[in-house]
Amino acid sequence: MVQYLNNNNSGFAAWNANRNAMGADKPKSKLGGFLWWMILFLGTWWLLSMWTTPNDKPAPTDSDIAIVATDNIELPAREISGDKIVANVQGLRVSKVSLKAYAATSSKDDSARVTLLANDTDFAEVGFTATGTTAPDVKTNWAEQDGKMVWRNGDGVIFTRDIKIDGYLINVTDTIENKTNRELTFAPYARIVRTGHENAAGVSTGAITNTNSKVRYNDWNSLDKKSYAYSTTNGFFGFADQYWQTIAEIKSPDQTMRAKSVGDKYVTDGTAAGVVVMPGNTGVFTTTIFAGPRDQTILDAAATSMSGLNKTVDYGWFWFFAQPLLWILNILNSVVMNYGVAIILLTILLRLLMWPLTRKSYVSSIQMQRMQPEMQRIQKLYANDKARLQLEMMNLYKTHKTSPMSGCLPMLLQIPIFFALYKALLVSVNMRNAGFLWIHDLAAMDPYFILPILMGATMWLQQYLQSGRTKKTDKNANDIAASTGRVMKWLPVIFTVMFAWMPAGLVLYWTVSNIFGIVQTYIIKKQLANK
Repeated sequence: MVQYLNNNNSGFAAWNANRNAMGADKPKSKLGGFLWWMILFLGTWWLLSMWTTPNDKPAPTDSDIAIVATDNIELPAREISGDKIVANVQGLRVSKVSLKAYAATSSKDDSARVTLLANDTDFAEVGFTATGTTAPDVKTNWAEQDGKMVWRNGDGVIFTRDIKIDGYLINVTDTIENKTNRELTFAPYARIVRTGHENAAGVSTGAITNTNSKVRYNDWNSLDKKSYAYSTTNGFFGFADQYWQTIAEIKSPDQTMRAKSVGDKYVTDGTAAGVVVMPGNTGVFTTTIFAGPRDQTILDAAATSMSGLNKTVDYGWFWFFAQPLLWILNILNSVVMNYGVAIILLTILLRLLMWPLTRKSYVSSIQMQRMQPEMQRIQKLYANDKARLQLEMMNLYKTHKTSPMSGCLPMLLQIPIFFALYKALLVSVNMRNAGFLWIHDLAAMDPYFILPILMGATMWLQQYLQSGRTKKTDKNANDIAASTGRVMKWLPVIFTVMFAWMPAGLVLYWTVSNIFGIVQTYIIKKQLANK
């Protein structure tokens, strides 16, 4: 993308030069200056208001404090296990969900697994509020019977809990037998409590809710400032990190969902409408917890049990590019068994698809370069006649059968592809800990800055080959195109610094793209020379 910006013979540079030339003698508008100052003032005022806005989060109530308290809970913990996860169950609470397929670090001898709700005070809780009787609470010590949890209250109401693991789903089924002679009401609830959070630039993280079929994010900073509440017929709630998420869904209608922080903890919860269980009857309630990776394939499969779960990955504005790119990348990796090689192959594939546009852009830039002397003559000759200047410039373009914008097409196409791939690499859990040569994690920055330096060098070389040597007569201070070109020559340095802290996989893509562009420029130059 940058090579089309920093080429002083490109359509972008020519268009910018003509725009400035035709408006060079135009007097500056006082209204325009006033508007710029107003924008600057409003922007400064907005930033200051953001920095100085007081925390309007309500003070935690006694019930909030009781929710997150764990000091006085002394219950035996038992382990439940499936083919994908292992978790601890302590009364109403599930915690320490270990993901069997994901190592905690990239070290080959590391046996530790990624664990969600790993802190001693983190948990997912599933329970009831009851009217007319007593429901089990977090201190209730359940008995175990035939692999199920059983508890009977003082009124003779029997609560039976069956917990099953299916992949990354923890299904909690509660059966309530009303042995009394009166009707009882039970309202199921669930909550997830966690300590601290993981910052991830460019990825939507924080509290996540699906209310009325709309997925919402409340990031960590917003939770520190205020609480959120939503009413919905159904949906789910929980927390999302860059690669993992913990989500709970109550399979009951008419719910209220909330997200907030309590002290140093974050809480999302949901409460469904009360259900009446008549005397002698049985009520069945189901709650599902997803604790696993934000992998689209896994989420698609889990969405059959938890509707909308497959929409929780934020692919950004260019999701229509990001999802197919990630899908192709995963397919290529399944063939070559290395994500670094897969990124290289994907880059080559994309550049081959854009070859016709790139060739057209380069040919247009050559034509624009040949037109420079005539363009400068016209600009000087009709500097005081803007209408004639515009007409002569249009005739010049028709004569050479080109346009300033024709050189911008590859740039315009590469912008969404670049940002889509950037987003795809950030959200791809498979990229985590994926090694390539000296890089141990393609989702993290290059620890030795080798790739960013190589990227900057190839960017400069490609720029040099495309622009060629500029004659001194073209470096007139009044020549806007030449001035723009001189400024653009700093872009390789600027982008090297910018990319130094970006994911290595993205820098690898850009570097390979530059190398491909260098080869492509050589081939196109040779083809044009032979004509």
